[in-house]
Amino acid sequence: MRKLFFSESACKETKLHSAPHSWLPLEKGKLSKFSGHAAGGSSIESLMKMPEPEVLPHFKPADYVDILAQIHEELESCPPDEKSCLYLLQFQVFRGLGEAKLSRRSLQSAWEKASTIHEKLIFGAWLKYEKKGEEAISDLLSSCGKCSQEFRLLDFVSQVSTGSHDMSYDDESDEFCGSVVVHFRIRDDMIACDRRRLAALSTPLYAMLNGGFKESYLEVIDMSRNGISPIGMRAISKFSLSGRLPYLSADAILEMLDFANKFCCKGLKDACERKLASFVSSRQDAIDFMECALELGCSILAASCLQVLLNELPECLNDEQVVRIFSSANKQQRLTMVGSASFSLYCLLSEVSMSTNPTSDVTVSFLEKLVESASDSRQKQLALHQLACTRFLRKDYAEAERLFSAAFSAGHLYSVVGLARLASLKGNKHFALKLLDSVMSSRWPLGWMYQERALYLDGDSKLENLNKATELDPTLTYPYMFRAASLMKRQSVEAALMEINRILGFKLVLECLELRFCCYLALEDYRAALCDVQAILTLAPDYRMIGGRVAAKQLRMLVLENVEQWTTADCWMQLYDRWSSVDDIGSLSVIYQMLESHTAKGVLYFRQSLLLLRLNCPEAAMRSLQLAREHAASDHERLVYEGWILYDTGHCEEGLQKAEASIAIQRSFEAFFLKAYALADSSLDPSTSATVVSLLEDALRCPSDRLRKGQALNNLGSVYVDCGKLDLAAECYINALKIGHTRAHQGLARVHFLRNNRTGAYDEMTKLIEKARNNASAYEKRSEYCDRELTKADLQMVTKLDPLRVYPYRYRAAVLMDNHKEKEAIAELTKAIAFKADLNLLHLRAAFHEHIGDISSALRDCRAALSVDPNHQEMLELHHRVNSQEP
Repeated sequence: MRKLFFSESACKETKLHSAPHSWLPLEKGKLSKFSGHAAGGSSIESLMKMPEPEVLPHFKPADYVDILAQIHEELESCPPDEKSCLYLLQFQVFRGLGEAKLSRRSLQSAWEKASTIHEKLIFGAWLKYEKKGEEAISDLLSSCGKCSQEFRLLDFVSQVSTGSHDMSYDDESDEFCGSVVVHFRIRDDMIACDRRRLAALSTPLYAMLNGGFKESYLEVIDMSRNGISPIGMRAISKFSLSGRLPYLSADAILEMLDFANKFCCKGLKDACERKLASFVSSRQDAIDFMECALELGCSILAASCLQVLLNELPECLNDEQVVRIFSSANKQQRLTMVGSASFSLYCLLSEVSMSTNPTSDVTVSFLEKLVESASDSRQKQLALHQLACTRFLRKDYAEAERLFSAAFSAGHLYSVVGLARLASLKGNKHFALKLLDSVMSSRWPLGWMYQERALYLDGDSKLENLNKATELDPTLTYPYMFRAASLMKRQSVEAALMEINRILGFKLVLECLELRFCCYLALEDYRAALCDVQAILTLAPDYRMIGGRVAAKQLRMLVLENVEQWTTADCWMQLYDRWSSVDDIGSLSVIYQMLESHTAKGVLYFRQSLLLLRLNCPEAAMRSLQLAREHAASDHERLVYEGWILYDTGHCEEGLQKAEASIAIQRSFEAFFLKAYALADSSLDPSTSATVVSLLEDALRCPSDRLRKGQALNNLGSVYVDCGKLDLAAECYINALKIGHTRAHQGLARVHFLRNNRTGAYDEMTKLIEKARNNASAYEKRSEYCDRELTKADLQMVTKLDPLRVYPYRYRAAVLMDNHKEKEAIAELTKAIAFKADLNLLHLRAAFHEHIGDISSALRDCRAALSVDPNHQEMLELHHRVNSQEP
């Protein structure tokens, strides 16, 4: 029998192409079982060589709450020109926490609070880069008569104030020695100029034409060797008279600019810069003019070029000329190019380059400039640590050690991870442990510290540290994967499967799906293995498995031959079953399979996007929505998908417009549903409920399938509950359940509860728990319908299934506080805050701190919470109250 796990040769894609069944038997269902034979054991050993967790190139303060509180405090009192840098720091903190939405919002705030035009264009370009793939939204907004500000080029030349650079002289008080007219000879041409007007352009020209120089008495001055052409000199003469540049070519303007620079004609130089800025329309223009701008110190021209280059990120970093400009710029040139925003610029460039290739020479050069540009301790911590990570990946260990040490000395505690890895590479695991122990003894330990410590231990000690890491930070992926892989090694495949399912229950990680794929192969559950590889391909179409050596598409094709093929009808039935059992990953897999043969791809991509949103994969969901739009079968269907794209990106009003446009073409379920959904979410007016009910009823009258009609009935029931029409709500929920919309149990439980039937509500939620594959939310909701002891048990189960749900921590903390166990209550909240930057947790802990009289801690939590949501009214009120109590 063939081995289950893959040898080195079998993992090479070329081998798979030449022998597609090299690790699968020719007959379906004949994959070898997991066995302890020596040959199989060695293959498993190779699988068990899991890569160590990455040394993350992020700003990861040991106490992020403290840093966020500091940032908020500084934002309250700092000058306007410092705010954007603080928001950039806030962005880096949230990026390190993995909070994508919060980091995006901080970047938006940095753009909004930018005090210079350079900052405005940098953060505008950064927002565009962060939203890459969303450019189509600009077109959709334009079709609704609205512009997306972040994607627009700034007309900043008109925004830069024009100071009066020219000198002015009183006709009576200033007597000129020579004639009124002076002629400049340029080779065979003579250009007549007004001596007084030309002298007024700068102090050097005034000295030359009316000072102690011989030119003051000459009527003809030879300018043939000053790099100016007759055309350029005539234009300068006209400018001296009118203050305006005539229309000329870029080359002529460049001549005038060089002249202005030599003779310190600030007004002329400013005018030439502005004129040249209008010529910058392409990358090559920007490259050519940037070199001139940096040489002559032309900040307006340089900024114009910079904007064009940044607008083409990341593509422009493939251009060696562009990279050379950014990499070779000295301090003075950076000041010309980007003013005081040098750190922000190289933060952006480093971010883009690291995402493309973290080990490239380009990345190193940008990070070195970032280190040079860092002006305070926190900026230095980030810059040094990021450069250290890149040096570490490049195996430049001596330099990496120096940089990690510098970052650590500057206060970046997380850099100890890099120092420990380097010590281990030198064969000194004892010193690595000593480093970590010293850090852990100086403060309360964090999950990543125990995870890192485990790397230098073996046996039970290693597992104890990984278990402690999971206890302190259940979001860390490596401990689950190591435990699962260890169980597989011990031939406990079912136990390994249970372990990897723990994290997949609340966090969709591609590497974990891949490991579960291997578990299913070991169990000969090829259908489940196929499900996981198809889910992987939905999230990352180009994903490579087995250490990056095999394309996931290849493995899918091989596994597919070992399962029975489904017809279209089979696929729809499977989709209904998985959707009803709230098996979102299973539903994704079925849709992936249907997309291969189904003609109505737009509908399927739309369903895919709904599942991806439910699985907290917003970027993949948006990609699916865009594909739905591309594959729409009609104009009215396309308008619906455009409406959802706009709604999901925060443009609710424009989404409503698309829904109405679709309805005007053809009345359809999805158009009415979109309009009802967006209207219910955007309006606080109680009278809107009647309109929403009418729209949902219109939707239900239109043709659709059970999956969507169940959702519409569920939504209609929710509106009826909000209106107090419980009988109608119950009828909607019961009808939804009849067609397999399992989530309607939750709505029906709410109806029972509002009718004072807690037992009925509890039983209804129990039915949902029994049916749903992912049921953490069901346990949480059921906890509201039972006594305290059962509530406690349900919420413990919630935390076990999904430790990211914050309500259980808040409930347990509140119970402890009611029992006058203040320290335990605060500790319960602190446990979750350590890995989850959540407003409600911080709010409650701030209130607890205030209650026990710890005003400084309460104020710190208030400020950190307002970094998470600066407009939260209750938080603002608590902050005001606590702030007034501070001595």
